Amino acid sequence: MMQGSLTELDAVLMVARHGKFRTAALELGLSTTALSNAVGKLERTLGVRLFNRTTRSVSLTEAGQQFVAQVAPALRDIHEAMEVVRSQKATPSGTLRINAFPTAAREIFSWLVLPFLRMYPKVHIDIVTEGRLVDIVAGGFDLGVRSADLVPVDMIALPLGGGRRNVVVATPRYLKAHGIPVMPQDLAGHSCLRVRLPNGTIYRWPFEKDGQSVHIAVEGPITLDEASLARAAALASIGLTLAMESDVRDDIEAGRLVRVLEDWTPALPPLSLYYPSRRNPTAAFKAFVDFARRQA
Repeated sequence: MMQGSLTELDAVLMVARHGKFRTAALELGLSTTALSNAVGKLERTLGVRLFNRTTRSVSLTEAGQQFVAQVAPALRDIHEAMEVVRSQKATPSGTLRINAFPTAAREIFSWLVLPFLRMYPKVHIDIVTEGRLVDIVAGGFDLGVRSADLVPVDMIALPLGGGRRNVVVATPRYLKAHGIPVMPQDLAGHSCLRVRLPNGTIYRWPFEKDGQSVHIAVEGPITLDEASLARAAALASIGLTLAMESDVRDDIEAGRLVRVLEDWTPALPPLSLYYPSRRNPTAAFKAFVDFARRQA
């Protein structure tokens, strides 16, 4: 297949994935004009319109939906085959795209991603963090990182690390002024940092002890959707926060934050690196999976 044809197919699939020409063009490293021209050229070749275009949105036509559904798997195989040929050299290279929950990405970043890049400097890693479950195949990702209990059953999963847990923490100053909660229900009398989920709902803090589980709808002066902001607010003695232990471990060890309700925060499932079965994995892909297996 001619390179020009591949470019046009890539252009169509990328616009279909993002729903925006500008975003698709940035990911492909093209100008918006060049991308639009590539899509238009393929539409003229096919004699059918693949996208409905307005000044505010881009959506697939019915013919476009059918075309993308049939072409996407074949184009993925073509790119994999080409990458395998390119990677038949001693040093792994190319791009690996990884999708992960933000907390999962933070947990693996320092002990897995950065050491891998130091060992394989010709590999580029593109990490996309999202709070929702994503179909990594449809999204064009090579790998995903999620809690083991959320990995789709049709994926190959590699456990990463040991147990994880949530912790409830606050500064010594806050606890001295407001007291220490000993039961989850005590949080009703405390200032808590609320977390908004990607779907817009407010996260209810989960607790469990001796087979008894409870979810608390906390109240407080601020609602956030970013863990680093919640940590900053907690360190400023604004209130209690529920955090991943790995995000605040240094603060706990240094005495800046204190854990409470420890017996109500049991271990969570470990993380897993997961991916679909691949007939022709690239050298970079194999190197990353092997490295993760050794590190885990």
